[in-house]
Amino acid sequence: MPSTPQIRSQHVSRRTVLKAGATLLLSVTVPLRANAAQILAVRVWPADDYTRVTLENDTDLKATHFIVKDPERMVVDIEGLELNPTLKSLVAKIQSNDPYIKQVRVGQNRPNVVRLVFDLKEEVKPQVFTLPPAGNYKHRLIFDLYPVKAVDPIAAMIEKGDWSGDEKVANVAPATPKEQLEQLKPDLKAEPREELKTELKTADAQAQSKTRADQPGKIVRMITIALDPGHGGEDPGASGKNGSHEKDIVLAIAKRLKGKLEEQANIRVMLTRDGDYFVPLGTRVDKARKVQADLFVSIHADAFVQPTARGSSVFVLSEKGATSSAARWLADKENSADTIGGVNVKSHDKQLASVLFDLSTTAQINDSMKLGRSVLGEIGGINRLHKGSVEQAGFAVLKAPDIPSILIETAFISNPEEEAKLLDDAYQNKLADAIVTGIRRYFAKNPPLAKNRLT
Repeated sequence: MPSTPQIRSQHVSRRTVLKAGATLLLSVTVPLRANAAQILAVRVWPADDYTRVTLENDTDLKATHFIVKDPERMVVDIEGLELNPTLKSLVAKIQSNDPYIKQVRVGQNRPNVVRLVFDLKEEVKPQVFTLPPAGNYKHRLIFDLYPVKAVDPIAAMIEKGDWSGDEKVANVAPATPKEQLEQLKPDLKAEPREELKTELKTADAQAQSKTRADQPGKIVRMITIALDPGHGGEDPGASGKNGSHEKDIVLAIAKRLKGKLEEQANIRVMLTRDGDYFVPLGTRVDKARKVQADLFVSIHADAFVQPTARGSSVFVLSEKGATSSAARWLADKENSADTIGGVNVKSHDKQLASVLFDLSTTAQINDSMKLGRSVLGEIGGINRLHKGSVEQAGFAVLKAPDIPSILIETAFISNPEEEAKLLDDAYQNKLADAIVTGIRRYFAKNPPLAKNRLT
């Protein structure tokens, strides 16, 4: 019987002989797929931005989908597949708090075709696509369910209470540069360093040369900071020896940092992700720009092939290439997040893949260097520095031309000693305090400029 490497047909014939004579009643050919695809894992990542469903399998799958109305449903037919227990487990993975999926039904629609029916909570705009093997993953079939009405970042911040409106009127004038610097002294818990003494003297001279605007009713310029916990969802980032994942640690640090920053006067914070889900690099930058962020701070936990590597680092965007081979290696590694996390290349905006370096980008890099130095100096007080200066490389996530942006590698998660630090609540608090102090020092010397939206 002829066969192909993928499909082999076996003829099953049944003959019934009647008393009146031999008559062929039925001859049926049943196709049996020798190499049917195997579902290896199913994962669901619910989030306000969108819900992602991932089917990981050992080969590329072909799927078709369509939407059914009243009630809202999405039907997906996957070819070359037989129902197995792993795929059936998808039903139990849908959480009651999923913003978009009510439940899912899984069944064998016909031979070699499995049908998934997603009962939806609201109208969605689905994206269905496949991903080739990347990182530790094999082939993946992805269903991204986006709300038809896109969530506006500022509206979301208002709903969460993180955005206080278009204007905030103060009955007292903002602090002078000297007063802002004086407020930093308690955070240092020691005599001011020589560099801080110099800053105070400079602030004194500035204060004497300017008249303070005491008038009640002065509009206070609110500062918006975008915090970017790296990785998430399908992209775990680096992993430690004890099983910790970078995506979880940096989200915990970002949430601590958000709380501490919002305790400061006139500061509000937007997180590029507030849960365990994947956000493409370009989308992270786009979110920061949509809320007119004054700063962008991306938080990571590095890993290296040698477990002895240790120390914290701060990076900014490079105009002329990486400042070291290690910085270049790290930037390439971080820029692969879209490949591992899984971006739909048909709809992905590649505008941020490269940057046209103009005057605005050069100014952004200069401001980023100032911010980076302030933050690196404070982090050096609680952890060893991997390198004593701010480094530069072509990190895609730092490419907003109008927002000072830094990437903080908090420590090496691949170093067991530093992994233990990163998992420690006390250390996370110290790290967040250090970053807050560095940001405050930056703004003491570089007050934010006026923007279209004042609050």
